[in-house]
Amino acid sequence: MKRSLFIITIALFALLALAGKQKSLAADTNLMPEPVEANYTRAIEGRTADILKVLDLTDTNRAAMVHDIIMTQYRLLRAWHDANDAKRKAAQGDTNGAAQIHALLKSLHGEFIAKLSTSLKPEQIEKVKDKMTYGKVQFTFAGYVAQYPDLSDANKEKILELLKQAREEAMDGGSAEEKTAVFQRYKGKINNYLSAQGIHPAKTKAAGRPSPDQ
Repeated sequence: MKRSLFIITIALFALLALAGKQKSLAADTNLMPEPVEANYTRAIEGRTADILKVLDLTDTNRAAMVHDIIMTQYRLLRAWHDANDAKRKAAQGDTNGAAQIHALLKSLHGEFIAKLSTSLKPEQIEKVKDKMTYGKVQFTFAGYVAQYPDLSDANKEKILELLKQAREEAMDGGSAEEKTAVFQRYKGKINNYLSAQGIHPAKTKAAGRPSPDQ
């Protein structure tokens, strides 16, 4: 455990070095780096507290460990995006270049899930993933069930599978907008799947139910 924390800490410092001193962030907010960092820390403390509230862990030591794992992940993700977002845009259309850029991000994701697994059960990790992606899996799934009332169990299983794939990718997004964009892309895949199955939405949507396009 200590060795993994050490490796993640080294990765964090390396990414922060690549990201620079957050000049662009400070310029956007008209704040000096220290206030920006303080505001960011408050923001991720709030997100982490919301996750811990859902988990409702009674073991204070375990709760503290999960807190630190999640906080570290948020910082690592910010550092990765600071260092690589511009490179990602420049690498659009370059499959090999994009894959190289995303290699560390995938590694951070895998390490995060592995570390959570040392303290949480699979169903609890599901809750963490849902909170990090604003509950979009269940919300979007409910929309599809309402819009396509004749879905078979196999259809529903496939939709959930694709939405959970979207969640895995969206967890690593650098902003709410990026997370939403990931789900939009996967909703396109779901719509293509349903069309290929000859499944079409009901002419009248169920009242009060969310549309998967929301």
